Amino acid sequence: MNFNPRTAKLSLLPILLFIGLFLGTGLTLQVLGVDHAFQQLPGQVAILPALMLAVYLQKKPLAQSIGVLVKGAGNDNIISMCFIFLLAGAFSNVATATGGVNAVVNAGLTLIPSGYILPGLFMISALISLAMGTSVGTIAALAPIAVGFADQAGIGEVLIAGALFGGAMFGDNLSIISDTTIASTRTQEVGMQEKFWENFKIALPATIVTVLLFVLLSTDSAPLTPETVNWTATLPYLAILVLAVGGMNVFLVLILGIIMAALQGALFAEYSLSTLGTDVAEGFADMQGIFILAMLVGALGEYIKQQGGLQWISEKINRVAEKASGTGNRAQQTAIGILVFVTDFCIANNVVSIIVTGDLTRAIAKEHDISPRRSASILDIFACIAQGFLPYGNQALLLSATFAISPWEAVTHNYYGAVLLVFTLGAIFSWRVHGKNNAGTSK
Repeated sequence: MNFNPRTAKLSLLPILLFIGLFLGTGLTLQVLGVDHAFQQLPGQVAILPALMLAVYLQKKPLAQSIGVLVKGAGNDNIISMCFIFLLAGAFSNVATATGGVNAVVNAGLTLIPSGYILPGLFMISALISLAMGTSVGTIAALAPIAVGFADQAGIGEVLIAGALFGGAMFGDNLSIISDTTIASTRTQEVGMQEKFWENFKIALPATIVTVLLFVLLSTDSAPLTPETVNWTATLPYLAILVLAVGGMNVFLVLILGIIMAALQGALFAEYSLSTLGTDVAEGFADMQGIFILAMLVGALGEYIKQQGGLQWISEKINRVAEKASGTGNRAQQTAIGILVFVTDFCIANNVVSIIVTGDLTRAIAKEHDISPRRSASILDIFACIAQGFLPYGNQALLLSATFAISPWEAVTHNYYGAVLLVFTLGAIFSWRVHGKNNAGTSK
């Protein structure tokens, strides 16, 4: 595709405006001491002026420019992601209403041996985030209990917060139902099962090293006193993990999860099925922000793509990557990671960062023989690592509010993120040169 370099560069102004509005407003309000500074101008609102600028730069009749917006927002991958977001929200809300979240939390807490709260909390939060598919949800569920650990065992709040943070990001990156997994697999056109195992090869050794690190840091000996565990309430979570890893379609997995959670609640937890519709609707509502933002980002991306912006960026990145040291496509794999990493630092949302860079990543991967499952894995891992280092990210801000520590203290004690970064870079430079030698096919 031929493109005008000047037009291509101008097409990037709307995304820079979006980043500037969202990030600049959040940082300014944070300096001014406003609570929840980065939530005062939501992404789905900050992007509206950027879309207006994109329409103006299109230099075409208004009806035609709006047609571009509709085409981008209605992209098959975007709409598929949005429906999955809705189902994931519904499952999470129904499972919470039926006692599933509390059951999983308490089941995990019974497994922590006395004297090993740090590694135990890290592992439990990792398992819960793997089941829930959300780091923010995991932190929200465990943080109040974790604060009690700090008081009970006399451990510093920053270490407890760091263990919880790292475990929560483990599932955010690896879970089958995580929005980052959904976004990365959809944009790279690869199956979730393939991406899961590609990630797992990196996440497992990083997790083992992090656990050993927390064992060395453990000096506590206070016993824990979890509530009685309702084991039957954990079954829906276990079921969706088994079904998803087994290769079942994610739509069907989530629908079955909702049904199983509701039936479990009705049979064993006095849950009234008459409230199921309301709970599902509330779960949908919880996802409306990311739903709208995903569609609008898709629209913005379509403007950039049609005006050559993505191709211009791709050529620049490829040029730099080809000059980098190393052989084969390792430089391009690293370039993909850097691209989504920097994007997340600007946007402070790992899902949106994956969506923004997804098309460009797929183009680089195809040109340089990087398998879809590997490009999806790199996208997801680097986006989640970046999110774990953001003092203005939702996760760090939630930990800061709960533990009464600074967001900076939270991110600097997220040891799992640092260890995962080291293992990911090591994996990129130890993988075989050509993706076809170490890659499955997509879809």
